[in-house]
Amino acid sequence: MSNSNGGVPASSHAATQVLHIGHRADPTTGSVAVPIHQTTSYQFRDTEHAANLFALSELGNIYSRIMNPTCDVLEQRVAALEGGAAALALASGQAASAFALQNVARAGDNVVSSTDLYGGTWNLFANTLQDQGLEIRFVDPADPEAFRRATDDRTRAYYAETLPNPKLNVFPIREVADIGRELGIPLVMDNTACPVLCKPFEHGAAIVVHSATKYIGGHGNSIGGLLVDGGNFDWSAHPERQPTLNSPDPSYHGAVWAEAAKPLGPIAYILKARTTLLRDLGAPLSPFNAFLILQGLETLPLRIREHCRNATRVAEFLSDAPGVTHVIHPSLMTGEARRRADTYLTGGLGGLVGFELAGGRAAGRAFIDALQLHYHLANIGDARSLAIHPATTTHSQLSPEDQLKTGVTDGYVRLSVGIEHIDDILADLRQALTAAAAAVTAAAA
Repeated sequence: MSNSNGGVPASSHAATQVLHIGHRADPTTGSVAVPIHQTTSYQFRDTEHAANLFALSELGNIYSRIMNPTCDVLEQRVAALEGGAAALALASGQAASAFALQNVARAGDNVVSSTDLYGGTWNLFANTLQDQGLEIRFVDPADPEAFRRATDDRTRAYYAETLPNPKLNVFPIREVADIGRELGIPLVMDNTACPVLCKPFEHGAAIVVHSATKYIGGHGNSIGGLLVDGGNFDWSAHPERQPTLNSPDPSYHGAVWAEAAKPLGPIAYILKARTTLLRDLGAPLSPFNAFLILQGLETLPLRIREHCRNATRVAEFLSDAPGVTHVIHPSLMTGEARRRADTYLTGGLGGLVGFELAGGRAAGRAFIDALQLHYHLANIGDARSLAIHPATTTHSQLSPEDQLKTGVTDGYVRLSVGIEHIDDILADLRQALTAAAAAVTAAAA
């Protein structure tokens, strides 16, 4: 929870931020790489120091379930990358999605969410959180006013993905954020699929969620998540709408978070998440995983450009490929979908590509089984190229009706295009399409 920038001049450039924010060199050893602080606890200077930390009158380290110096550097760098006030590192992106809503909503409250979601998030919202008494109301983001229509006096937040996985229709951030701010409702944006490319805070979002497992880490070696507080939402302006931040919290000696955080900065939301949810539910990011994710973060601006460049080439290739009936990528969209992509994504249109195969589920499975270069696994944002058939994997727990709402059909295949040479990526796709066509023909014979 440090506010230090490590003596580095402020920069608005992502390529500089991810290398220098929060750490220049270790003051004891001179280490330039961020040290792994593999410790559970921290020595207090004296009883006054300890009391100040627990009273939040001074920021510092207490226990690694709540904060850790290695995680702190990651938090500072991602907060800077997003243009936010502070961040909180968590054990997974799924934990970040859950905390994002649990931090403002209680049993009996509701959240209005876009239907265009990753399957794991849909299950979390439609089942686990609903079982805990938090109602999630799903609406189609094609019409931003659907969020207003689904809102009542117990609505505490709006939730969406910037570049929804797997639908890939860019969310109307400004339109929905403006509706929410008028009503005192923060927009929470899952920006996992397009870090660097989109800055949701610049368009009115209040909170950003990341699965750091994906593009931020970038190498498929660590699970992690992040919550980023934009510091741009006035939580005290609508106290009746945001009771968790404007009423005494019995779990922290009656603290009213919208007031208690003021001496520390515009971080009421993230301060509450750290000192209540993280403290009580215990989903911290391990220091070792934070270290590995930091290594990936350092090259994120370079990698994301190559992901985008390769994905656009793949989309062009697939749009002319036999057996492919439809290709989903922002570069091929028109009308309102393309306007949103051009408005909210800068520097590239993302590294994900979806496409429909004429042979349906049989063709999709045959295509996946024939791949040689692409890995078949449940992840995105890896430096390697990845492929999956969502109907039988990531979205298989959803009903057929709910699968369609999220953009999944039997013949849909999702690619996470990596940074290999484009010729090798296309060659693998070409041979797999040929094998899928042959399998469908054989089955029909």
